[in-house]
Amino acid sequence: HETLVLALEQLYALGALNHMGELTKLGRRMAEFPVDPMMSKMILASEKYKCSKEVVTIAAMLSVNNAIFYRPKDKIVHADTARHNFFVPGGDHLTLLNVYSQWEETEYSTQWCYENYLQHRSMKRARDIRDQLEGLLERVEIELVSNPTDTQGIRKAVTAGYFYHTVRLTKGGQYKTVKSQQTVMVHPNSCLFEEHPRWLIYHELVFTTKEFMRQVVEIENLWLLEVAPHYYRAKDLEDGSGKKMPKKQGKAKEELVRSY
Repeated sequence: HETLVLALEQLYALGALNHMGELTKLGRRMAEFPVDPMMSKMILASEKYKCSKEVVTIAAMLSVNNAIFYRPKDKIVHADTARHNFFVPGGDHLTLLNVYSQWEETEYSTQWCYENYLQHRSMKRARDIRDQLEGLLERVEIELVSNPTDTQGIRKAVTAGYFYHTVRLTKGGQYKTVKSQQTVMVHPNSCLFEEHPRWLIYHELVFTTKEFMRQVVEIENLWLLEVAPHYYRAKDLEDGSGKKMPKKQGKAKEELVRSY
């Protein structure tokens, strides 16, 4: 029961269901993509931010389950250096986009993957997924638009899909999820591991010795009111910087659950 309510709440918050629990127009478009609802929302949001080419690439790279880089035991330093060379400001999603874009420029070279400690099989799978997603864009009538330098637009599209996965840096220097106050940590492999931005969105959580966020991207708290005003209230997003958030009422989780 609880799982079902949470799933309904998430689909409602993403705009896929209306308050009657029926599929919306957006929900029908989301259903065309054989991916997680948050990912399909991210892909559809790329239309608004005019970066659909970059976002389907990110979606494809996220879909290969973290199997992009490898670290042979006898070449750990070389492998880590190669990975760091791909790092770009803004987060892991943009780093994954950078990896794919550079591979594309080599005309999908196997040798280049080998030299850069990338799993060629995973990259090939990402390319296949990307081609499939690109075909589905046509079906939902989204034009393939490229805007690689607008990293803010790309990150806003990610935020539109994954606003559920928002964390904030607390005064004590720990990251906590905004809604449930769960303590989580940036994965050591992340390009933001030593950066400590105030607000992050993660792709997924993995539990080893601690709860780690895998694939994180830096965002601004104001974007959350832009993409999910129905889910976040301004007071949820105060960040202790002394700046007041604009007043905009959102729906609390309890209200959403009650509406079922």
